[in-house]
Amino acid sequence: MFRFFETLVDPYVDYSESDRPAAGLWSFFRDYCRPFRGVFWAAGLMSVVVAAVEVGLIAYMGRVVDILVGDPAQVWADHGTELIVVALLTLLLRPALHVIDVLLLNNTILPQMTTLIRWRAHRQVMRQSVGWFENDFAGRVANRIMQTPMAASEVVFQTFDALTFALAYLVGAGVLLFAADARLLVPMLLWFAGYVVLMHWTLKRVGPASQAFSEARSELTGRIVDSYTNIHSVKMFAHHDLELQHMKTANDHALDTARAEMRIFSTMDVVLVTLNGLLIIGVVGWAVLLWMQGSASVGIVAAATALALRLNAMTGWIMWALTTFFRELGIVREGLETLSQPIDLIDARDAQPLALPRGRIKIDGLSHHYGKGTGGLDRIDLVIEPGQKIGLIGRSGAGKSTLVKLLLRFYDVEQGRILIDGQDISTVTQETLRRHIGMVQQDSALLHRSVRENILYGRPEASELEMIAAAKKAEAHDFIQSLADPQGRTGYDAQVGERGVKLSGGQRQRVTLARVMLKDAPILVLDEATSALDSEVEAAIQETLYGMMEGKTVIAIAHRLSTIAAMDRILVMDAGRIVEDGTHEKLLARDGLYAGLWARQSGGFIGTDVEAAE
Repeated sequence: MFRFFETLVDPYVDYSESDRPAAGLWSFFRDYCRPFRGVFWAAGLMSVVVAAVEVGLIAYMGRVVDILVGDPAQVWADHGTELIVVALLTLLLRPALHVIDVLLLNNTILPQMTTLIRWRAHRQVMRQSVGWFENDFAGRVANRIMQTPMAASEVVFQTFDALTFALAYLVGAGVLLFAADARLLVPMLLWFAGYVVLMHWTLKRVGPASQAFSEARSELTGRIVDSYTNIHSVKMFAHHDLELQHMKTANDHALDTARAEMRIFSTMDVVLVTLNGLLIIGVVGWAVLLWMQGSASVGIVAAATALALRLNAMTGWIMWALTTFFRELGIVREGLETLSQPIDLIDARDAQPLALPRGRIKIDGLSHHYGKGTGGLDRIDLVIEPGQKIGLIGRSGAGKSTLVKLLLRFYDVEQGRILIDGQDISTVTQETLRRHIGMVQQDSALLHRSVRENILYGRPEASELEMIAAAKKAEAHDFIQSLADPQGRTGYDAQVGERGVKLSGGQRQRVTLARVMLKDAPILVLDEATSALDSEVEAAIQETLYGMMEGKTVIAIAHRLSTIAAMDRILVMDAGRIVEDGTHEKLLARDGLYAGLWARQSGGFIGTDVEAAE
């Protein structure tokens, strides 16, 4: 039975992805809830039916009170069958209806909807560009991906579990009181008017208050994750107290927003208790007065009393459900600040897979300033022939990393174009473009997974033997065999920790090299690929690197000029432009910028600052 309801909706059902997702609340729910339409109709119907049964049962209890006035034997003779049938329906039909209602809500809507929204939201965010991620806290984005689906599911749950049920129950109660005596509706309608005013006052304030608290909580989460992610820097600079104060500022703001929200709820509770007292006195008192005047039976008094007490018990729950409804809407609205952002870097409508028979790269009139007008690249023209090895040097901020990011299409170029084998990279699919480019970065961060999974990230379909062969070429196999994690996993199964923190810088770099070697892409980009290696390991791996470059088009960024001196060409960049181009010998003979850098370096480094400006 559980399995049937749990599989009514497939959370991974196919859908059309949008580059311009819904920005409004209701359009968001419309798009994400489309697979649940049939389930929603069924859940709404069941809420109405369950409410009708509850009201009908109270009405029948009033009838029972009336028919019990008389001789017991005669009551049984006249109404025994009726009482047995109602008892059986109460024992069998009522629980069955309730079970269906509960299963639709708890086993179909809540878990499936949360999973569906989280899956689609994650897919949407993963389609965003690198630049998009650079403009936000990873912790805040993750927090919204986790919070928004649960909040949206809670909104739907409250709609059917409380709001639909309550509306049906109020209508049923009104019908019951009207049928008994129309005058009994007067106190209920007066109470309902006061209830609506209170509800309006509460909801007008709780939505913004809830959104403010949600935003404050996301900011707090972002700061905490930022501290944890950079824990090495925190410890290294002994800024424990500074980080605590940084967190406390956000924590105090979250506390202030929570207090503001709770004040609304406390005020609501006090006024609600007063209103409910008036409801009980009004309905029950009037029913008793009508009985004293001979206008109502004892059964009507009993039914009216039961309804008043039931409404008294329900109103707090309904109001709390409503505030929960709007509080969760506030969380969804905050989540939409992330989820509704358009995809700013997309494939062209008719984008084709990149065909790369040779590996010739042509850069034509390329300028890119990150929308600032300065910095980045300025009018770059460059041709790299198939199989050519290019060394790329320059001071920090010269534009080297920007050039590589544009080659990988992490950003769309502002002016000019990049061609690979005659194909403008803006006209091919991003996925196939990046599959044809292997890159080893100076920041050799790894995924928080096993060594095996990290190496196979280069080519997931590779065999175990191919993976181990790549690790051996990268001089990584020996140290990998000695690894062990706290869970007892060893060797290639050992977990490397977040961003590979459990490995040394050199070990991470060698795993990264193994991953790129396994990928075996025809275009290779090396950004300080051996910077984290000690001299002995670098010497051992240098021959492997040169072998890996064979037959590939290579762009190697380096601060240590000796590592690129043997390249076919060396490009010197300065202020976003290529100012020198030639072999090591020709550039030395030219006695320009490269020759000056070479003379000063003596095997050292140039511009070792982090290229933040790029």
